[in-house]
Amino acid sequence: MTTAQALSLTLVHFLWQGTLIALALAAMLVFARSARIRYALACTAMAAMPIAFGATFALALDRRSAPPSGWAIEATATTGFSWLPTVWMAGVLLVGLYRLGGWLAAQDMKRRAVQPAPAEWQERLARLAERSGVVRTIALLESGLAQTPVVIGFLRPAILMPVGLLAGLPARQVEAILLHELAHIGRSDYLVNLMQTLVESVLFYHPATWWVSRLIRIEREHCCDDQVVALESDAREYAEALLAIEERRHAGQVPALAATGGDLMHRIHRLLDPSEQPRAGAASWLSAGLLVLVFSMLAGAQQRSEALSATFLNWLEQDVVYIIDEREKAAFESLGTDEERTRFIEQFWARRDSTPDTAANEFKEEHYRRIAYSNDRFGRPEAAGWKTDRGRIYIQNGPPDEIETHPREGYSIWAYNEVDGFEGRVEAEFRNPNPNRPGPWVLTKPLGPADR
Repeated sequence: MTTAQALSLTLVHFLWQGTLIALALAAMLVFARSARIRYALACTAMAAMPIAFGATFALALDRRSAPPSGWAIEATATTGFSWLPTVWMAGVLLVGLYRLGGWLAAQDMKRRAVQPAPAEWQERLARLAERSGVVRTIALLESGLAQTPVVIGFLRPAILMPVGLLAGLPARQVEAILLHELAHIGRSDYLVNLMQTLVESVLFYHPATWWVSRLIRIEREHCCDDQVVALESDAREYAEALLAIEERRHAGQVPALAATGGDLMHRIHRLLDPSEQPRAGAASWLSAGLLVLVFSMLAGAQQRSEALSATFLNWLEQDVVYIIDEREKAAFESLGTDEERTRFIEQFWARRDSTPDTAANEFKEEHYRRIAYSNDRFGRPEAAGWKTDRGRIYIQNGPPDEIETHPREGYSIWAYNEVDGFEGRVEAEFRNPNPNRPGPWVLTKPLGPADR
């Protein structure tokens, strides 16, 4: 299987894999009430997505380990969806460029229209960082571009506060906001957010990716809110600070880790009424509906089209790989049931039987004898005999009429007196790249007219 075919197969199979991951997460969230647990579950689901994608791609590339027979629409993915890798890579590029632009804009905010916060607030930030257990050096800047408090950077984090906010809010409210941003730094949320963005860019085409990603951002803010309340013990004053920030905020794009992240009113209600249970917003229900729809469509496709089992895959990509023509291969891959494939294989051998009136199929028997001989004589630890150059020539043409071996020079010539498609004697040359020790014999002169 080529890389493009493996990628097509992986892109299609991630549709049901991503759906199952999201449905499993949704089921677990029903019983999870703690923001920390919900955040951990969502991050686990997000991490499982690229792992499933990568594992599927690796299995698809190594067809010696055939995929489970329950995989659906495999033949369609490798033939009818050959355009998928190109479209997917274009999407990854576009989403990646958009995310890169956002990251560069955020980095630019640290350099333009900023000034150090007053020394008094620098000292307060240091004391708050000590209370929060954050031991890193953190810059506190007043920004003319930031619309809300925001953390930017991981190795050298900076907290950007909108100009006038430090003086415009009561000191305890400002401290609560700073504690929220310190919570992001202490939890390494900026780095997690970057990793999350990479997954979004690669798996952008699945709605489950965006639903899980949004859930992570919501629960991340809840975790930081809970940490602020645990340190300050005044949820009402912190809620008033969030409301004041929202009133000051102008319309525009807010960086991902701003203090106003998530559903602000829900965050405020959650702070004022800790007994309020986690709820799903309209967007979450819409995402869940899309997931169910995708899963239902894939379940229907599974019922309508049986996947190629390991037996049929081995027959197509190992047993007859050197003798089946492209027309026959395309016809076989288009079949939808195992019954049709079995009948195709019977007809495939019958067409090549030179004595159809006898019980034995000499062509088939000879073909499998050649495969067994190649595996026995030409196999190496890194490759089965049928995969080698000598194995391929032997399976296609049978034993050579003459073999001329030159061990010192490290080459061997196989000669055939009669081969279909050629007139007269033909030869193939194989060379051992290292004549001093046994090694793989590589075809250096394809089968063609003899030089003499």
